[in-house]
Amino acid sequence: MRSLPRLVIEPLVRAALLEDLGRAGDLTTDSIIPADQEARVALVSREPGVIAGGECARLAWELVDPRIVVHDLLPDGSRVAPGTVVATITGPARGLLTGERVALNFLGHLSGVATGTATIADAIAHTKAKVVDTRKTIPGLRALQKHAVVAGGGANHRFGLDDAVLIKDNHIAVAGGVRQAVTAARAGVGHLVKIEVEVDSLAQLAELLEVGADAVLLDNMSPELLREAVALVGGRMVTEASGRITPATAVPIAEAGVDLISVGWLTHSARVLDIGLDYLG
Repeated sequence: MRSLPRLVIEPLVRAALLEDLGRAGDLTTDSIIPADQEARVALVSREPGVIAGGECARLAWELVDPRIVVHDLLPDGSRVAPGTVVATITGPARGLLTGERVALNFLGHLSGVATGTATIADAIAHTKAKVVDTRKTIPGLRALQKHAVVAGGGANHRFGLDDAVLIKDNHIAVAGGVRQAVTAARAGVGHLVKIEVEVDSLAQLAELLEVGADAVLLDNMSPELLREAVALVGGRMVTEASGRITPATAVPIAEAGVDLISVGWLTHSARVLDIGLDYLG
């Protein structure tokens, strides 16, 4: 998700505006600000981070009032320091104030996802490993969050249940074993569909290597165990590590030689990047 087509983001932004405006619109702004008053404001980062979701913010204001213009918007993926101007916005003051919260909600949250991703991507930059997201996304925002992960220097895992096979521990338990699960999956999907299997021990990995797969998810393994697992795989499939990974623990995990590190908190628990709207006149 290196770009966000308007067809993808507009329904989400519209829904957020409708939720905020409710049945009667912006009672506060409309009762205080004259309809013909113009204003100029700036989006300013209060802390260091990585920007994502700028087009969502632009669209929020555009949908509130097409006369609002966003100037010099930093592209997603931009690194900012405290005090960096992300964009300036001009137009009717009422629209600027009415669209403020929705614009900042999208921009702050998605920039938080990008910033969190960057903390791990930067930490493991000296290795071959890439940080990837998961399906642990906020309902309705998956495409936006996965775009933000890419903006932060990460990569995307599968987008949903329908674009790849990922055989997890419960699938294996119900199927009766790794071999049975992989055999059934191969018989049930087309030749272009990738198959990944989660294992949590070297014994399970050995069983998987006998039947083969495109990728293996090495779950909750120590760096030492991961080194052994990577050596056993010997390049025959993509290796992915997962399990409560932080920027600190990501380094020894990446140095163990895995190809991917998947991190759920990037999307389900991302800390918002503090971006404010400052009145310029």
